[in-house]
Amino acid sequence: MSIFGTERTGSCLQKFEPGSSYKTDSHELALKIRKHVVGMIYNSRASHIASALSVADILAVLYADILRIDTSNPQMTDRDRFILSKGHAGAAIYAALAEVGFFPVEKLKTYYMNGSVYSGHVSHKGVPGVEISTGSLGHGMAIACGMAMAARSMNRPFHTYVIVGDGECNEGVVWETALVANQYALNDFTVVVDRNGMQAMGRSEDLMQMEPFADKWHSFGWDVIDVPDGHDHELLREAFFRPKTGHPRCIIARTVKGKGISYMENNLLWHYKYPEGALYEQAVAELEGRRI
Repeated sequence: MSIFGTERTGSCLQKFEPGSSYKTDSHELALKIRKHVVGMIYNSRASHIASALSVADILAVLYADILRIDTSNPQMTDRDRFILSKGHAGAAIYAALAEVGFFPVEKLKTYYMNGSVYSGHVSHKGVPGVEISTGSLGHGMAIACGMAMAARSMNRPFHTYVIVGDGECNEGVVWETALVANQYALNDFTVVVDRNGMQAMGRSEDLMQMEPFADKWHSFGWDVIDVPDGHDHELLREAFFRPKTGHPRCIIARTVKGKGISYMENNLLWHYKYPEGALYEQAVAELEGRRI
């Protein structure tokens, strides 16, 4: 049995580890996620490797230090809810769930294969630890908001977290949800924006200007924390653990698309392309700290 995550006391978050057997460093978890992502996408010839790599550190901090969950009881009533709204980065969440113990790591080998429950976009069917299938951009945030409203109405203590992409913020439903969350002062609702600056067809700012991005969220009534390096685990933890303000929280994590693989970083090609041959070998070597 592995129970871990955070406990709420007053306005702060505190570490919650009652007899937990789960112990890992978030940096170690992030590296494992990246290694799995590269292997899974190489084996399946799938897409979205760069999107999965940019979000790896955020997921690692959430699963190592923040979320209150029980791997032996995925439906624990007062578990924290987490939704990966940018569902095309599904390889990363599957890797995180396997590493923390929701299912055997060996099952990741079936990712994106015919008949596998581990589909390219996140699916909850047959996958413990996944709250809801995602991939229709913007919908995950709306569903997460509904979960936060349910917690309020039922007077339950769980916190709801959702990761959205910055390109995903082109969707109107994101801003409709932002209005609703502010209207009901959902201070147990945290949105993390994976602000990697790119989306399928180009740079985010070229396709749809979003800056001043933090000001937009603030004008919608949100408590906004702009994290200048979304791969810095200490900065991420500080943002998650900051005391509540009575408002929903938006953490803008400024990340690098393809983070961890030099030739993929800030390279739009890797939104859809998968590594093979020498490029795959280079990716593996870089993650292992080897030179080739």
